Amino acid sequence: MTDGRNQERTLVLLRHAKAELPQDVADAERRLTARGHADAAAAGAWLARHGLLPDVVLCSPARRTRQTWHGVELGMTGSPPEGGPAGPKPMVRYEADAYDARPDQLLELVRSVELTAGTVLLIAHNPGISLLSALLDPQRADPEGLRTTDLVVHRPTTRWAAVGQAGAPITARHTARG
Repeated sequence: MTDGRNQERTLVLLRHAKAELPQDVADAERRLTARGHADAAAAGAWLARHGLLPDVVLCSPARRTRQTWHGVELGMTGSPPEGGPAGPKPMVRYEADAYDARPDQLLELVRSVELTAGTVLLIAHNPGISLLSALLDPQRADPEGLRTTDLVVHRPTTRWAAVGQAGAPITARHTARG
Protein backbone atom coordinates (compact mmCIF):
# COMPACT_ATOMS: atom_id res chain seq x y z
CA MET A 1 0.00 0.00 0.00
CA THR A 2 1.27 3.47 -0.82
CA ASP A 3 1.12 6.50 1.41
CA GLY A 4 -0.09 8.65 -1.49
CA ARG A 5 2.76 11.16 -1.49
CA ASN A 6 4.27 10.10 -4.80
CA GLN A 7 1.16 8.64 -6.37
CA GLU A 8 -0.45 10.28 -9.39
CA ARG A 9 -3.94 11.49 -8.59
CA THR A 10 -6.79 11.86 -11.07
CA LEU A 11 -10.07 13.63 -10.45
CA VAL A 12 -12.82 12.99 -12.99
CA LEU A 13 -15.77 15.36 -12.84
CA LEU A 14 -19.01 14.13 -14.40
CA ARG A 15 -22.20 16.07 -14.76
CA HIS A 16 -25.15 13.68 -14.46
CA ALA A 17 -26.75 12.32 -17.63
CA LYS A 18 -29.86 13.74 -19.29
CA ALA A 19 -32.83 13.74 -16.91
CA GLU A 20 -36.55 14.14 -17.37
CA LEU A 21 -38.02 17.57 -16.85
CA PRO A 22 -39.81 17.88 -13.51
CA GLN A 23 -43.44 16.77 -13.75
CA ASP A 24 -44.99 16.71 -10.32
CA VAL A 25 -41.88 15.17 -8.76
CA ALA A 26 -39.31 16.72 -6.47
CA ASP A 27 -36.10 17.79 -8.22
CA ALA A 28 -34.08 15.17 -6.33
CA GLU A 29 -36.40 12.43 -7.68
CA ARG A 30 -36.03 13.24 -11.38
CA ARG A 31 -35.15 10.14 -13.43
CA LEU A 32 -32.81 9.76 -16.39
CA THR A 33 -34.27 9.69 -19.87
CA ALA A 34 -33.56 6.76 -22.22
CA ARG A 35 -30.82 8.91 -23.77
CA GLY A 36 -29.45 9.61 -20.30
CA HIS A 37 -29.13 5.89 -19.53
CA ALA A 38 -27.33 5.28 -22.85
CA ASP A 39 -25.02 8.27 -22.33
CA ALA A 40 -24.11 7.15 -18.79
CA ALA A 41 -23.09 3.71 -20.09
CA ALA A 42 -21.05 5.42 -22.85
CA ALA A 43 -19.29 7.49 -20.16
CA GLY A 44 -18.33 4.31 -18.32
CA ALA A 45 -17.02 2.74 -21.52
CA TRP A 46 -14.92 5.86 -22.19
CA LEU A 47 -13.48 5.77 -18.67
CA ALA A 48 -12.57 2.09 -19.07
CA ARG A 49 -10.95 2.62 -22.47
CA HIS A 50 -8.81 5.41 -21.03
CA GLY A 51 -7.78 3.56 -17.88
CA LEU A 52 -9.71 5.95 -15.62
CA LEU A 53 -11.42 3.41 -13.40
CA PRO A 54 -12.25 5.06 -10.08
CA ASP A 55 -11.02 3.96 -6.68
CA VAL A 56 -13.59 6.24 -5.06
CA VAL A 57 -16.91 7.55 -6.39
CA LEU A 58 -18.43 10.62 -4.76
CA CYS A 59 -22.03 10.87 -5.91
CA SER A 60 -24.95 13.13 -5.15
CA PRO A 61 -27.86 11.13 -3.71
CA ALA A 62 -30.33 12.56 -6.26
CA ARG A 63 -32.00 9.85 -8.34
CA ARG A 64 -30.50 11.08 -11.64
CA THR A 65 -26.92 11.05 -10.28
CA ARG A 66 -27.37 7.59 -8.72
CA GLN A 67 -28.78 6.34 -12.03
CA THR A 68 -25.86 7.99 -13.83
CA TRP A 69 -23.39 6.13 -11.59
CA HIS A 70 -25.15 2.81 -12.18
CA GLY A 71 -24.98 3.40 -15.95
CA VAL A 72 -21.31 4.36 -15.74
CA GLU A 73 -20.61 1.22 -13.72
CA LEU A 74 -22.39 -0.89 -16.34
CA GLY A 75 -20.40 0.80 -19.11
CA MET A 76 -17.11 0.06 -17.35
CA THR A 77 -17.88 -3.67 -17.34
CA GLY A 78 -17.74 -3.95 -21.11
CA SER A 79 -21.41 -4.66 -21.68
CA PRO A 80 -22.00 -1.75 -24.07
CA PRO A 81 -19.99 -1.55 -27.30
CA GLU A 82 -16.39 -0.45 -26.73
CA GLY A 83 -16.53 -1.16 -23.01
CA GLY A 84 -13.68 -2.54 -20.99
CA PRO A 85 -12.78 -4.33 -17.80
CA ALA A 86 -14.27 -2.85 -14.67
CA GLY A 87 -11.27 -3.58 -12.44
CA PRO A 88 -11.65 -3.60 -8.64
CA LYS A 89 -14.96 -2.34 -7.29
CA PRO A 90 -14.67 1.29 -6.18
CA MET A 91 -15.77 2.62 -2.83
CA VAL A 92 -18.99 4.55 -3.52
CA ARG A 93 -20.01 7.41 -1.23
CA TYR A 94 -23.46 8.96 -1.75
CA GLU A 95 -22.88 12.42 -0.34
CA ALA A 96 -25.83 14.66 0.59
CA ASP A 97 -23.49 17.66 0.36
CA ALA A 98 -23.02 17.02 -3.39
CA TYR A 99 -26.68 17.79 -4.15
CA ASP A 100 -27.22 21.43 -5.16
CA ALA A 101 -23.67 22.13 -3.98
CA ARG A 102 -21.49 25.14 -4.44
CA PRO A 103 -17.97 24.52 -5.78
CA ASP A 104 -16.40 25.00 -2.33
CA GLN A 105 -18.68 22.26 -0.93
CA LEU A 106 -17.68 19.89 -3.74
CA LEU A 107 -14.03 20.74 -3.16
CA GLU A 108 -14.41 19.80 0.52
CA LEU A 109 -15.74 16.39 -0.54
CA VAL A 110 -12.70 15.91 -2.79
CA ARG A 111 -10.39 16.94 0.03
CA SER A 112 -11.95 14.29 2.28
CA VAL A 113 -10.87 11.42 0.00
CA GLU A 114 -8.52 8.84 1.45
CA LEU A 115 -4.85 9.60 0.88
CA THR A 116 -4.29 6.32 -0.98
CA ALA A 117 -7.01 6.87 -3.62
CA GLY A 118 -5.57 7.26 -7.11
CA THR A 119 -8.65 8.08 -9.19
CA VAL A 120 -11.76 9.80 -7.89
CA LEU A 121 -15.01 10.19 -9.85
CA LEU A 122 -17.30 13.01 -8.69
CA ILE A 123 -20.85 12.91 -10.09
CA ALA A 124 -22.84 16.04 -9.37
CA HIS A 125 -24.97 18.86 -10.77
CA ASN A 126 -24.62 22.22 -12.44
CA PRO A 127 -23.72 24.90 -11.71
CA GLY A 128 -21.52 23.52 -8.91
CA ILE A 129 -19.67 20.87 -10.96
CA SER A 130 -18.85 23.36 -13.75
CA LEU A 131 -17.72 25.98 -11.27
CA LEU A 132 -15.51 23.43 -9.50
CA SER A 133 -13.82 22.58 -12.81
CA ALA A 134 -13.22 26.30 -13.43
CA LEU A 135 -11.86 26.74 -9.91
CA LEU A 136 -9.40 23.85 -10.33
CA ASP A 137 -8.17 25.03 -13.76
CA PRO A 138 -9.32 28.56 -14.59
CA GLN A 139 -7.24 28.70 -17.79
CA ARG A 140 -8.55 25.53 -19.47
CA ALA A 141 -12.10 25.24 -18.11
CA ASP A 142 -14.88 25.49 -20.67
CA PRO A 143 -16.54 28.89 -20.20
CA GLU A 144 -19.86 27.29 -21.21
CA GLY A 145 -19.61 24.80 -18.35
CA LEU A 146 -20.34 21.08 -18.43
CA ARG A 147 -23.22 19.69 -20.46
CA THR A 148 -25.03 16.53 -19.43
CA THR A 149 -22.66 13.56 -19.35
CA ASP A 150 -19.59 15.75 -19.83
CA LEU A 151 -16.44 14.27 -18.30
CA VAL A 152 -13.52 16.51 -17.36
CA VAL A 153 -10.27 14.93 -16.19
CA HIS A 154 -8.17 16.95 -13.74
CA ARG A 155 -4.71 15.97 -12.42
CA PRO A 156 -4.22 17.42 -8.93
CA THR A 157 -0.65 18.48 -8.23
CA THR A 158 -0.96 17.94 -4.45
CA ARG A 159 -2.42 15.31 -2.14
CA TRP A 160 -6.23 15.24 -1.94
CA ALA A 161 -6.47 17.18 1.31
CA ALA A 162 -4.57 20.11 -0.20
CA VAL A 163 -6.27 20.40 -3.60
CA GLY A 164 -7.23 24.00 -4.23
CA GLN A 165 -7.71 26.79 -6.71
CA ALA A 166 -5.71 26.31 -9.92
CA GLY A 167 -4.27 23.13 -8.40
CA ALA A 168 -5.57 20.50 -10.82
CA PRO A 169 -4.91 21.05 -14.53
CA ILE A 170 -7.38 19.65 -17.05
CA THR A 171 -5.82 16.88 -19.14
CA ALA A 172 -8.87 15.57 -21.03
CA ARG A 173 -12.56 16.18 -21.70
CA HIS A 174 -15.24 14.11 -23.30
CA THR A 175 -18.97 14.35 -23.90
CA ALA A 176 -20.36 10.83 -23.66
CA ARG A 177 -23.13 9.96 -26.06
CA GLY A 178 -24.57 6.47 -26.30
